[in-house]
Amino acid sequence: MTALLSLSARAMAEDTVKVGILHSLSGTMAISETSLRDVLLFAFDEINAAGGIKVGDKSYKIEPVVVDGASNWPLFAEKAKQLLEEDKVAATFGCWTSVSRKSVLPVFEKDNGMLFYPVQYEGEELSKNIFYTAEAVNQQATPAVDYLLNQGKKKFYLIGTDYVYPQTTDLILYKYLLLHGVPVENIGGGLRKDADGKVISAGKYVPFGHTDFQQIVADIKQFASSGDACVINTINGDSNVPFFKEIVAAGLTPADCPVVSFSLAEDELRSMPTKDLVGELGCWTYFMSIKTPENKDFLKRWDNWLSTENYPGVVKEKRAMDSPMVLSYDGVYLWKEAVEKAGSFDVDAVRKALESGDISFAGPGGKITVQANHHCTKNVYIGETKANGQFKITKTFDQVYGEPFMLKDLDAKLAAK
Repeated sequence: MTALLSLSARAMAEDTVKVGILHSLSGTMAISETSLRDVLLFAFDEINAAGGIKVGDKSYKIEPVVVDGASNWPLFAEKAKQLLEEDKVAATFGCWTSVSRKSVLPVFEKDNGMLFYPVQYEGEELSKNIFYTAEAVNQQATPAVDYLLNQGKKKFYLIGTDYVYPQTTDLILYKYLLLHGVPVENIGGGLRKDADGKVISAGKYVPFGHTDFQQIVADIKQFASSGDACVINTINGDSNVPFFKEIVAAGLTPADCPVVSFSLAEDELRSMPTKDLVGELGCWTYFMSIKTPENKDFLKRWDNWLSTENYPGVVKEKRAMDSPMVLSYDGVYLWKEAVEKAGSFDVDAVRKALESGDISFAGPGGKITVQANHHCTKNVYIGETKANGQFKITKTFDQVYGEPFMLKDLDAKLAAK
């Protein structure tokens, strides 16, 4: 009898596959990352309820392994090592900040793991062990700048959190603005140069968790007094709450000086005074307000899951959906399709399938296709914040190819100008 039970247990184990969730469930980034855990659990449950992942003549149910990076970047690396070496996960979905991604990257490369990264980032990176469902700079930051230039904006104030994503993105935007005829004096936030006088950083930066924006907003108000300015906001985490409270307190409105935010979407807006932010801008590859049958059905399934799931820590009331959540969800289905095409959970085989250009998914934001360079082709949307925390879509760019490397090309174009 014991032998039979042992065989049964082994059979059950063979019919599951462990998949990692690596996000900050505590600390300054929990405001954003906890919801990514939730939507990943939703995707796993949805796949399991539909029969699981089919490999050969077997079907495997996903067994989630959830760990907390706790907004602590070295801890992210430790947790990644745990997922790969102890839990033996087939794939991991996780990270928000680029510093957390760069912390885990050497671990995934050493152990030949597979990470799906879902959050807008600065590019200038390509790892064989990471697939970036995230928006590249040319799928968020530069389309937003193009939109603002077309709206007649002539001055751009750059502000962000002090780490690699805002710094690199703003350096790209600084060069992009110069290329498009915006003079240096019309780019606010400050410049830092190396010993040779070359600009190595552009913009104003604050630490994670920063709360005092009085002086910065005073500077922005003075910068915007000419009436043709805007703000490019790459602040991450809960610091967005005091930043926008100060913007409102200073009397700055979208009519005076619109703010376009790259790390602030419907999920974070739940914590914000949205009635005071009407008209502020976002640029993402998904908005909850997209009016398609696919998105309507997706949101209905999400609401149904929230009403029935019983995972600890999942908030059920007043939930929103946003682009990082959808790109997390899309990533699970792209991985599933690649596994089934490869006929294996083997990382090298799945990577080959993903790099083929044949792996696509009809997601809530539209079709998303994995490119050979590990980034994705997808739609891009620009929207204005509404009083209810949703976005009114004002511009759509269809099926934008993800281009991770922009700095070198911009330098060459500026040199030739």
